[in-house]
Amino acid sequence: MVALRLPLHGLALAGVSLIALTATAAAQQSAVTLETLSVEGAAAGTGRGNGVVAAPGVRVPETARGPIDGYVAKRSATATKTDTPLIRTPQSISVVGAQQIEAQRSQTVSEAVRYTPGIYANQFGPDTRLDWFLIRGFSATETGLFRDGLQLFQTSFANYRIDPFGAERIEVLRGPAATLFGGSPVGGLVNIVSKRPTAEPLHYVEVGGGSFNQRYAAFDLGGPADDSGHWFYRLTGRLQNSDAQVRFAPEDRYYIAPSFTYKPDGATTFTVLTSFQRDNTGGAGQFLPYYGTVRPNVSGLRIDRQLNASDPLVDGYTRNQANLGYEFEHHFDDVWTVRQNFRYSFTEVRDQRYVGNGYADAAQTELSRYGFLTTPRAGLFTVDNQAEARFSDGYFGHTVLMGVDYKRYSLSDNQASSFPVPSLSILSPRYYQGSTSPVPYRVVNQQLQQVGLYAQDQVALTQRLTFLIGGRQDFVSNVVQDKLVLANSTSKDESAFSGRLGLIYNFDNGLAPYVTYGTSFNPTAGVDGNNRPFKADRGEQIEVGAKLQPVGWNTFFTVAAFDLKRSNVLTPDPTNVFQSLQIGAVRSRGFEASATANLAEGLNLIASYTVYGLRTIEGTTLDLGKVPVGIPETFASLWADYTIPLGDYKGFGFGGGVNYVGRSYANVANSLIVPEYVTFDAAVHYERDGWRAAVNIQNAGDKRFVSSCSTATACFYGTQRRIIASLGYKW
Repeated sequence: MVALRLPLHGLALAGVSLIALTATAAAQQSAVTLETLSVEGAAAGTGRGNGVVAAPGVRVPETARGPIDGYVAKRSATATKTDTPLIRTPQSISVVGAQQIEAQRSQTVSEAVRYTPGIYANQFGPDTRLDWFLIRGFSATETGLFRDGLQLFQTSFANYRIDPFGAERIEVLRGPAATLFGGSPVGGLVNIVSKRPTAEPLHYVEVGGGSFNQRYAAFDLGGPADDSGHWFYRLTGRLQNSDAQVRFAPEDRYYIAPSFTYKPDGATTFTVLTSFQRDNTGGAGQFLPYYGTVRPNVSGLRIDRQLNASDPLVDGYTRNQANLGYEFEHHFDDVWTVRQNFRYSFTEVRDQRYVGNGYADAAQTELSRYGFLTTPRAGLFTVDNQAEARFSDGYFGHTVLMGVDYKRYSLSDNQASSFPVPSLSILSPRYYQGSTSPVPYRVVNQQLQQVGLYAQDQVALTQRLTFLIGGRQDFVSNVVQDKLVLANSTSKDESAFSGRLGLIYNFDNGLAPYVTYGTSFNPTAGVDGNNRPFKADRGEQIEVGAKLQPVGWNTFFTVAAFDLKRSNVLTPDPTNVFQSLQIGAVRSRGFEASATANLAEGLNLIASYTVYGLRTIEGTTLDLGKVPVGIPETFASLWADYTIPLGDYKGFGFGGGVNYVGRSYANVANSLIVPEYVTFDAAVHYERDGWRAAVNIQNAGDKRFVSSCSTATACFYGTQRRIIASLGYKW
């Protein structure tokens, strides 16, 4: 094991050395443009997907980080870190564009990905604090959230949340991604691509409101900032005042994202991306018992979906978060390009509430509760240096990517609890009940550092056959200082290699079968009962699939079968409820299918289907052979939206969707079943002369359902019916 702690000046030297190396190599290479792997032409000044983009609605060839014309994306950089057509990418990836987010009026990133295969979001209901993701059966919440290709690492309640109004596209990569991104979940990741400065003037404002006393205003402004064509800007913001779907809890948000791009010439782009957000909410995480939500309790009662199990006397959640970063790109010639992507992210949270803990009486009408308080602060420094070369060796075409990245995560974690807390009647709840002051049980400082060296080659063996090979070596240092019990302070150094192989064949008719194999690792925080730090969890996957992009059709179809295994999984210790054992392994085998299509002018359709078998293959006698709790193994969705293109009713449109989620389990023994459920969405809208009015309804039938349960005393109601009316104007 090697401990690697690089100071900032050392990291800067690494970046300078990388640029110098690529500049020298560029002079020794003959530039050859590969038609099979070349980037399609972009708007003037866009480079290869970086920097300024065309304004939404302006028809130019798509780039990996730019707007999508309609619903059907053609390119992405998430799977390969290079601007690559999806039809030539040998791994499952789905892209949700800004137009789809607008059509469905998604309020959170979790809502925006509901029609995407392989991912189940908001398994804990409409949590007002953060977005939750399960990809192919494994959590991607803590280490699987990325923004602009850089990780937003979150742990111990120090979390981030991104307003989808600031997203140009949301990309869901399924399967291991550690070869390019280092420590990340084996199931996949969610990468949110920010809105960027536009080459054309953009002016858009929107107001709206609806259920739960929601009111909001949003704006999106951008374009050239000078007459010379060197400076561009964008300013995006959204302000919301609302209640949550449980009583006595606000859901307020203030978000603003200034950005600008400087292009001194056609080869160089420097884009600064910033965002600032404040969330003020409460009532998060309604931990309710299985009997009383999924099933009636012994008194034949079900708990009201709007019941706040906490108390307005103490209940409150505030988060201040900020992101400051840049993207630098320079093309030396037709072969070599270098990039440096940097961001510093900061978040501070105060979360205080009463938490449900089962029933306090035999009649099951009084909820037992305990008090909880946490005040974490976290800073995350990330930088990614890349060198890309596109050339031919005389036999094969190559897109070579080399890089070194660095991450430093610093956390100040404080958690406290209080006992006893007055119980709460589910029949006639009485609030404003005080309790004893919370007593700290965790006061920890943590610093995680990670350095990764990676290389990847996309080899065009023929005009149709592409081979992808990549490898990465990571060095991780994790230091945990326990301020309550100094003897529990630990440190651990790890190194890990991860790799990926892929092969894809592109037929002339648009069919592209592929096969890929990849491995992953993910550092695991915490210690076992003997105060030994946990090992990083490991994963591997083989995936076989096919993509279809029929010639002349604006459609994209995918199918994929996968076999995925995750090792070193934490398993509850049957002899100590406060400890975990790292003896687990879980296998996920399944099938996914999706269709994204513009079937006719004004008609867009999205469909997806996912089914997999999830089993614990190593663990204790309690969970061996069982399905992990809270994870549905089947889900499907369909959304269609139509806008009349011609005639007297031109601009009028309507849409609707259906979501099906299969059953899951509420306990390790798999004896408590959370039933399947189906919800419906609807939309009606009208566009004319720059104006757009819309009404969107989520869960139109107001279906009462439980999203999941993590234990028999921790179940979570799903989203109630939500109606949102909006009015926007673009000029």
